[in-house]
Amino acid sequence: MSHAPTATLNERHRAVRRELAARAIDALVVTSRPNVLYLTNFTGSAAIVVVTAAHVHFLTDFRYMTALAESSGTAWACPDLQVSKVSGAYDAALAAVIASRASTRVGFEAADLTVARHAWLNEELARRGATTELVATDGIVESLRIRKDEYEIATLRDAALRLSDVARRVLQDVRAGISEAEFAFEVNTRIHQAGFSRTAFDTIVASGPNSALPHATPGERILSEGDLVVLDFGGVYRSYCVDLTRTVSLGRASARTREVYEAVRRAHGRAIAAVAPGRSRFDIDAAARQSLIESGLGEAFGHGTGHGLGIEVHENPRIGPRRPDVDPTDGAVATGMVFTIEPGAYLAGWGGVRIEDDVLVTSDGVEVLTDVTTDLIEI
Repeated sequence: MSHAPTATLNERHRAVRRELAARAIDALVVTSRPNVLYLTNFTGSAAIVVVTAAHVHFLTDFRYMTALAESSGTAWACPDLQVSKVSGAYDAALAAVIASRASTRVGFEAADLTVARHAWLNEELARRGATTELVATDGIVESLRIRKDEYEIATLRDAALRLSDVARRVLQDVRAGISEAEFAFEVNTRIHQAGFSRTAFDTIVASGPNSALPHATPGERILSEGDLVVLDFGGVYRSYCVDLTRTVSLGRASARTREVYEAVRRAHGRAIAAVAPGRSRFDIDAAARQSLIESGLGEAFGHGTGHGLGIEVHENPRIGPRRPDVDPTDGAVATGMVFTIEPGAYLAGWGGVRIEDDVLVTSDGVEVLTDVTTDLIEI
């Protein structure tokens, strides 16, 4: 469910149209489901959108016609919507819409449309006598999604507070004698009870030596006294994702555990302190990475410091080290961006620590959206 106001959708459409005009593209075929949702509020499983200078052509089948009719006239109705009911194949319906228009250059989302579908559309348009050039585009809608609007920020704030409440309850529930898989199920139940429609990803409960695996799958291992336990979970609230990680000690933490935990906590704090509009995302990552290097744990931190959040749980911006082959610019962060800060240290055979929060770039710095203690909790 997504209820971005009609005025917000209208502004998103205008931004897409400005970009199309700059590229001399007459229309954009949107097949990515997250992008369809962003432009229309549609959360169903099947739809194609064609954005033109005047309309948003919406192709879907009979399963969603009633829901579309009910949303018409609401405060979140999609403006300039022209609905086409798909009775057969979606691509055939799309070809018919494109061929019916005098569009010379039609953009498509190259990252989403397969080579086979592209070839079929070209052949079908030629068969229909359309003189249309299909133009590959990259990131037109995604470049808008990277900076959240007021509706999205309000939704993510609410979602982060709900997830924080889940985390506080989960930290009270974690205990020795239960398997990782069983406790992951309990975490998922808490997420649903807090009003989330689903988990944002497969919940991670990683105990003992498994905590050294950044993306461990919960298994039958029993949580035991002396374990470090990494708890990484998220939820989808009104179509937007939030994500949080805490690491706890079952029983009194050893001196080594405290040392590693505090090193990760310092790196987490330094990265958050480095967030500000105009700051390079690589510098934010470097703040966490250098802190762990100073603690002798540089080699134990192998992933990026953070990832963007929004309709998808992993979006831009990527907060990580510069990759010369794909990161030619400084990649400054800007107001409205929402992403995680999640440094970690992973020592094979011993265990690992990760601390993760969600942050918003504001005009004067940073707002931490999640609100859970980062103190080491001993259970």
